[in-house]
Amino acid sequence: MATHKSAIKRDRQSKVRRLRNIAYKTKAKSAIKEVSLAIANKRIEDAKLSLNKTISILQKVQSKGVIHKNTASRKISRLTIQVNKLAAMSSEGNKDEKSDPPKQDRPSSQP
Repeated sequence: MATHKSAIKRDRQSKVRRLRNIAYKTKAKSAIKEVSLAIANKRIEDAKLSLNKTISILQKVQSKGVIHKNTASRKISRLTIQVNKLAAMSSEGNKDEKSDPPKQDRPSSQP
């Protein structure tokens, strides 16, 4: 246990910061899980909305120094790639369903 006045204060500060950092990390992990769940359930709109929220949370947590800058960037990048893949897969599925019938050539007026 700390005995100097400054060491006692430092111990008190680190306990408060530790609890705050845990709260930030929990919030970030929950946001990441929300995006992953939306991706797993193939809900594109939910995934895009929660991705925007998650990016904001991860950047804030990174700016507070709770997680490293590269860690935040890596997580954002991987989630964005997954959401974009899901969107691309769904748009390909829509193209197959909505394919237009082949266009017919107009008869030419020349004999």
